[in-house]
Amino acid sequence: MECPLPKFASPYELHAALKSAWSSESSSSWTAANPAKGQCSVTSLVTQDIFGGAILKTQTYGGTHFYNIINGVRWDLTVSQFDRPIPFEDKPATRAEAMADTSKAQYEALTRRLSLVIQ
Repeated sequence: MECPLPKFASPYELHAALKSAWSSESSSSWTAANPAKGQCSVTSLVTQDIFGGAILKTQTYGGTHFYNIINGVRWDLTVSQFDRPIPFEDKPATRAEAMADTSKAQYEALTRRLSLVIQ
């Protein structure tokens, strides 16, 4: 059963909630020391659901990385997973590409946990 996404006033507010919502349920790479690790695709999908905009991608030393553009501004809410600067190629990505890098179960886990964090 899907949870409706809570409303957030800004990506800053969403980022604060994500720090508590990210878990091993939303990424198999998650660790307590690096909670954003592996969360880029699922986070980019949820961010687009909440704020609209587009999903972008870039190649990093770790593979394809997904992030968002909202009202002409780049928002990378999972950049803290990296231990060095990454390039931003700002290549357009589709929801299907981002979903292929995660799973429906991980997406539903993140939306559920965001709903609990915001209560």
